[in-house]
Amino acid sequence: MKPYSESSEENKDVILNVIQPLLLEKKSLFEIGSGTGQHAIYFAQAMPHIQWHTSDRSEAIAGIKMWVDEYKVNGKLHNLHSPIPLDVAQKHWPEIKVDAIFTANTLHIMHWNEVQNLFNNMTKLLSEDGIVLAYGPFNYQGKYTSDSNARFDAWLKSGDANSGIKDFSVLVTLAENNGFKLFADYEMPSNNRILCWKK
Repeated sequence: MKPYSESSEENKDVILNVIQPLLLEKKSLFEIGSGTGQHAIYFAQAMPHIQWHTSDRSEAIAGIKMWVDEYKVNGKLHNLHSPIPLDVAQKHWPEIKVDAIFTANTLHIMHWNEVQNLFNNMTKLLSEDGIVLAYGPFNYQGKYTSDSNARFDAWLKSGDANSGIKDFSVLVTLAENNGFKLFADYEMPSNNRILCWKK
């Protein structure tokens, strides 16, 4: 049975409304942490001009492949690629060149050294003028943006003390140190954001 995420269904339209205009001139995209694969299916259909490459940890690959294969067999998608196994902590990343990267609900799961490795490697994957679009919850000036985010962060840390919601300013500094410049910060429903960087 294909994996299913209710939250992916709930937020796909609001995310698409933000990222679609930003990706109008992009031709290839690498999604980091594709999860169930539902976002990839929906976004690849909405943006057929983009070659959409999926990825996630090895344990999620089979589930993503179920979604991808179903649509490819039905002839609905010619721009969606089979998932690539990727752990952001790994030393050697896929040798792929794209002009956009998208990741949703991943940074708060990662340990800080994994986030550092992520930004270090994203710059290698991106062509000049490539962009990074990151969706999820973020803190500002070291503070939670809502009580629900504070509870969510506590829940994350109860399962993994090294995970948790990352601070906006710290991420911006890390990104700048890796050659990225923030060009937009979109407020999203349910106390989430989309942060946008350009190489």
